Amino acid sequence: MREYLLTLCITAAVTYLLTGPVRKFAIVAGAMPEIRARDVHREPTPRLGGIAMFFGLCAGLLVADHLTNLSEVFEKSNEPRALLSGAALIWLIGVLDDKFEIDALIKLGGQMIAAGVMVVQGLTILWIPVPGVGTVALTQWQGTLLTVALVVITINAVNFVDGLDGLAAGMVCIAAAAFFMYAYRIWYSYGIEAAAPASLFAVILMGMCLGFLPHNMHPARIFMGDSGSMLIGLVLAAGAISVTGQVDPDLMNLFSGSERNSVHQMVPVYIPLVMPLTIIAIPAADLILAIVRRTWRGQSPFAADRGHLHHRLLEIGHSHSRAVLIMYFFSALIAFGALAYSVNAASMWIVLSVVFLSAIGLVLLLLPRFTPRAPRWAESLVPPRYRRRKAAAADEGAAGAEAVEGAGEGEERVPVTVGVSGVNGATAVGHRTRTR
Repeated sequence: MREYLLTLCITAAVTYLLTGPVRKFAIVAGAMPEIRARDVHREPTPRLGGIAMFFGLCAGLLVADHLTNLSEVFEKSNEPRALLSGAALIWLIGVLDDKFEIDALIKLGGQMIAAGVMVVQGLTILWIPVPGVGTVALTQWQGTLLTVALVVITINAVNFVDGLDGLAAGMVCIAAAAFFMYAYRIWYSYGIEAAAPASLFAVILMGMCLGFLPHNMHPARIFMGDSGSMLIGLVLAAGAISVTGQVDPDLMNLFSGSERNSVHQMVPVYIPLVMPLTIIAIPAADLILAIVRRTWRGQSPFAADRGHLHHRLLEIGHSHSRAVLIMYFFSALIAFGALAYSVNAASMWIVLSVVFLSAIGLVLLLLPRFTPRAPRWAESLVPPRYRRRKAAAADEGAAGAEAVEGAGEGEERVPVTVGVSGVNGATAVGHRTRTR
């Protein structure tokens, strides 16, 4: 566990330290588009945050390769190299899109090629456990098609949800934490080495997101862009593919004892079928709703609009920060709720505590007139809007068109309107006096 923590800290530190210079480079390189009619943020904000996240990924893999226990992952498996190859390709496509805004079909083709690169190097689904049937071995073509489909869906789901400051990075970090707990238990409790790469991928993904979040929280100083959202989507999919299609359920020796005990113990085997879906449950739901909505209107499924879930939260009157927190708590409820079915009684209280606290936080945030306030001893650690002595006053009129952002900033906020072309990437709703 100490080596995992060291890998996480190194990844987060490298990502955090590089994001500042990357921001300056993005401004110089002109990767800071002017405000468009479909955008929500008010000032041009640099993109290319994915550059820092990619180097954080490289640093995490490099450190893990030189650690005593984690180095065995690189010796016994080619999956880390497969991940790095696919990540480099998808990152390059994302960088080009952040700078030149390439066509959506070209990006889709690049995503499929990146997934194919990982398949060629061995990161693919070999079998799937089917309830009532058992373990079903897949042919090479079936495994390839299933792997490519999972990668493409996950990348686009994460890209779709990347619409508010800190939203995508935070949601993926929460999902990666839940996924690490599951994969680590498979590796540590059952002694299955095939689950070690998935644990490593989840830790590195958490580090990438945690290192980028301080720069991306509202008001964001830099956006991750497609170079970041597609990258973390691919890493998330790689972990799900690794633990779903590489871990042999028969190695868990779960078919002992009575039939009832065997059925209960077989739950961890089928969790890989559920966990990848819970990880991207909200992004996937947003993706499906967006496709249905745009197709119903006669538009292309790739046409941007402002009908996403986070935009609707803004439309009904939630502030930017509150909308992001609501999405965080929803993600934690779904991911850790599914995880609770796969842990034993000794660890159950930890997961259930996370689920309970997430539910409480979600209920409090959904209360119409509740404004969270930090205790006085913690006021120096939270943004000014959560401090008692600098609380922001809000006008909750029927139109919901005016809001005071921060302490003493009388600022008019234009409500998000559904049905207009929307934003591709993170947005910033908030006043900033200058481009930093």
